[in-house]
Amino acid sequence: MKKATREYLAYVAKRLGNVPFHGSVDGLVSNLEPIVESFPTWSVEEADGLWCAGFVYLCCREADFGIPYRPTGCKTCHLAACLGWEEFALNDPRIEYWRGAEGFLPEPGDIVIYDRVFENKAHDHMGIVLKNREHTIIVAEGNVNNYSCVIERPVDEHIRAYIRIPDGYRYSAGDAGTL
Repeated sequence: MKKATREYLAYVAKRLGNVPFHGSVDGLVSNLEPIVESFPTWSVEEADGLWCAGFVYLCCREADFGIPYRPTGCKTCHLAACLGWEEFALNDPRIEYWRGAEGFLPEPGDIVIYDRVFENKAHDHMGIVLKNREHTIIVAEGNVNNYSCVIERPVDEHIRAYIRIPDGYRYSAGDAGTL
């Protein structure tokens, strides 16, 4: 399987979703270090309970997409935050951004951003699509009750957007950010 493809991203996401990664929960010591280490100003303690976007970033890195942790388009935050992913997608014309669940058929390796899944606010969760079904999607996610997992979610009003990174994507040389 070729690296830096959405197909490979889905494969990596499924594998990492089943690790499972977890924060400090059920008496376990957090194993989030591989997720946190890409973000120099973030600690495992700060990430605890807030790491779904960091999980998506780890999957993209493992799938060999060349994306810095804070691309130029991320004005508000870096890619450890769902809002950072939205800003990144909206500011790079090579990346497809589809608002809402209507009119878009997600494919394995697409990224999904949700609103109001765990909190009553926008951009509160995200994951990587593994499979599209008629009324649901199978998604690899980090931070579901502070664990990574593969989960089935309805295609409904909670879907804020889909992001499709093109196969072979590499962040443009000379742009801000550090790989």
